[in-house]
Amino acid sequence: MRNPISIILILVLFILLVLIRVFENELFYDPYLSFFKNDYLHIDSPRREIFKLTMYTTLRYALNSLISLGIIYLFFKDKSIVKFSSSVFGIAYIILIALFLYFVIHPSQEDYYLFFNFRRFLIQPILLLLLLPAFYYYKLKQ
Repeated sequence: MRNPISIILILVLFILLVLIRVFENELFYDPYLSFFKNDYLHIDSPRREIFKLTMYTTLRYALNSLISLGIIYLFFKDKSIVKFSSSVFGIAYIILIALFLYFVIHPSQEDYYLFFNFRRFLIQPILLLLLLPAFYYYKLKQ
């Protein structure tokens, strides 16, 4: 049976991820939050400060990534998995932020849906949802 302290810490970290999502409007500058809640396929891109938007998006990605790495460590207790995961998060950040900046600098209504999905990987812990089952399956096969 798992250590009850590890289970409690995992729950606390998941609650932190939820709190980041719940308080996203108060914590982060992101004009796209309200933009994508509306009928974004038929309106123009919102006014934005590109540097500020990039910094807050990076902050949010970093917070989600650190919490996700904590969850992965507590779940598997394997530093090699955490190292690999941090590499995945780092490479994903470089690719995703480049795509994010392209869509922010060159807004086009035809690309809004694609931008919405790339942005989602930056501001939500989707990589955690992909990595946890993958590592669990990997551990089962060992």
